[in-house]
Amino acid sequence: MATSKTIAVILFLTTLVASSNAAKKATTRPLAPAILIFGDSSVDTGNNNYLPDANFKSNHIPYGVDLPGKAASGRFSNGKLYCDIIASKLHIKELVPPFLQPNLSDTEIVTGVNFASAGSGYDDQTVLLTKAIPIAYQPTMLKSYITRLKGIVGKKKAMEIINGAIVIVSAGTNDFILNYYDFPSRTQEYPKVSDYQNFVLKRLEKFVKELYNLGCRKMSVGGLSPMGCLPIQITSKLSRGISRRCIKSENKDAVLYNRKLQKLLPAIEASLPGSKILYANVYDPMMDMIKHPAKYGFKETKIGCCGTGGLSDMCNSGSKLCSNHSEYMFFDSIHPSLATYTYLAGSSYATLSKLLDA
Repeated sequence: MATSKTIAVILFLTTLVASSNAAKKATTRPLAPAILIFGDSSVDTGNNNYLPDANFKSNHIPYGVDLPGKAASGRFSNGKLYCDIIASKLHIKELVPPFLQPNLSDTEIVTGVNFASAGSGYDDQTVLLTKAIPIAYQPTMLKSYITRLKGIVGKKKAMEIINGAIVIVSAGTNDFILNYYDFPSRTQEYPKVSDYQNFVLKRLEKFVKELYNLGCRKMSVGGLSPMGCLPIQITSKLSRGISRRCIKSENKDAVLYNRKLQKLLPAIEASLPGSKILYANVYDPMMDMIKHPAKYGFKETKIGCCGTGGLSDMCNSGSKLCSNHSEYMFFDSIHPSLATYTYLAGSSYATLSKLLDA
């Protein structure tokens, strides 16, 4: 009798463990075959490391101080970027590698890579200053990626991966800051900011359609952040004796651009059969952080953790670094901290998950 009970208990425990393992495997199964990233420094995971002439690089301390091994990987933050966190939430991978990284493994290629470049923009004129990879050239990089992907898994499987991949696009800020506000090279051609917005949006539309023609179907396109609240913008417009505060006019421009983008994306989607193109709202969550910092555990929202926020101290190995990175909304004078990216990924995931059902 005792032997029978023992056997029964063992069988029960074995079944329980097997069920637990099966459930764990189900919850960690990738929710999409791959993730593909396009844009600027908000999502560049290190491509600029391999561009000799690029003016913006973060392959030095203290960038990456909160990554495993405190590695300065080329990400403009103290840790993971938004796109890395989304990739993790989708159970695809923990870190999305830059496409230009030498010796990428077949596994990394199959599960997706990053084509973004710090300093890039939809307007080709933007990269004349930054020497970044233009947004317009990133689809060409995608073509090279697809060629290698086909060599690994075959043509049919490769296109299934591209069709099912989650595509994240994040750009536009550099176009306005570099071409319109701080270095107004476009103001003569476009005296009204609304006209320049329309120009940028036409470039964006062309870019999205190029991605579609190469097989991308599930896309998340980011709007502009509150540009007037970036520490570098506050510093550049700061008057002596005036406290640090956001530039209302630049935020107003961002709101108008985002409204136009929200109307444009459904129209683009309607013109591309089988596509699902969503708007990623970063403005409202970031503005909420600025207005209610304590809710997010922030003590500082107008100065970066690294550097002073000025043009002469962007963030380098000799810059002053705050002691608690998670208390700062921005890590440097432009880019959000890991804490901010984590909140943004959390707030946008519900919307992004709609792409999984497309």
